[in-house]
Amino acid sequence: MKKTSSMSERLNTLRAGVLGSNDGILTVVGVLFSVAVATTDQFTIFIAGLSDLLACAFSMAAGEYASVSTQKDAEKAAVAKEKQLLKTDFSSELATVKMFYVERGVSEQTAALIAQDLMAKKPLETVISIKYNLNLGQYMNPWSAALSSLVSASIGGIFPLAAMTLSPVQYQWPLTILAVCVSVALTGYLSAKLGNGMVKTAILRNLIVGIITMIIHYTVGIML
Repeated sequence: MKKTSSMSERLNTLRAGVLGSNDGILTVVGVLFSVAVATTDQFTIFIAGLSDLLACAFSMAAGEYASVSTQKDAEKAAVAKEKQLLKTDFSSELATVKMFYVERGVSEQTAALIAQDLMAKKPLETVISIKYNLNLGQYMNPWSAALSSLVSASIGGIFPLAAMTLSPVQYQWPLTILAVCVSVALTGYLSAKLGNGMVKTAILRNLIVGIITMIIHYTVGIML
């Protein structure tokens, strides 16, 4: 039977994608602005932007893989710990489950019956869910997060790279700025939707960060 991914895993993969896309946009445009101010050679600008895009994409993927792998290891360690506790201190585990329902307004007598029933049928699954808010056997997939970050960072970085290197020279600056603003606004919108946050605030925040990034790197390029 094919294992289905949990909602938390799917959301984590989407989160990695949104963050990767945003990083791809900002890191690539940073390099493009610094180099394009220092030189007008289009090939040099393109190679610099492409190199940074690849470096950013693989760096984001590696970071996500390491982060999610650590989380997965911690989850597996928690499961192993609870397996041992169920063997050596079952009464304490039972009391924990009972207290969980008592704290949520269930009477002690009813909570005790619920705890006994759950612990008789699915003891490990019950304590893992109650103590760690985890679904037994459903661990985050580091490869999914890494691939999502790799692809999204690459796609995100393509927008400013294409705008700067493929546009007519007289329009490359305004079109690149426009491409960055639209791209970061979109990632702000998606991040707000995924996190149930304030859409306008997220978009505005991303726009401000994007504009500041462009200003800083433009200034750096002038100073070189």
